[in-house]
Amino acid sequence: MPNAMSIDVLGFGLDSLLAEQQMIASNIANSDVPGYQAQRVSFESSLAGALASGGTATAQVVPEGLPSGTNGNNVSLPAELSLMERNDLAEQTVVDGLNGQFAMLTTAITG
Repeated sequence: MPNAMSIDVLGFGLDSLLAEQQMIASNIANSDVPGYQAQRVSFESSLAGALASGGTATAQVVPEGLPSGTNGNNVSLPAELSLMERNDLAEQTVVDGLNGQFAMLTTAITG
């Protein structure tokens, strides 16, 4: 039987992955802007804390922490593209999990 908490956690995961995807796109779009500092969306620790306490998880934006180039910009296009691939795979995994939860719910309702 599907678990409401599982669906909530998967929903949060999907929302966070979307926020991460938007941040990656922003980093790539600003890769030539002098002084721009790449950022990351950090949600794993927030999710773990929310699961442990039964509270609400929120994704946080944090600096990426890579060294800056001569123009003060620290965006690494290869790193961003790698993160985009990882994000796409994680998103597909979460969507598959949600599909499974809803399939179980449909089976429970329709018999």
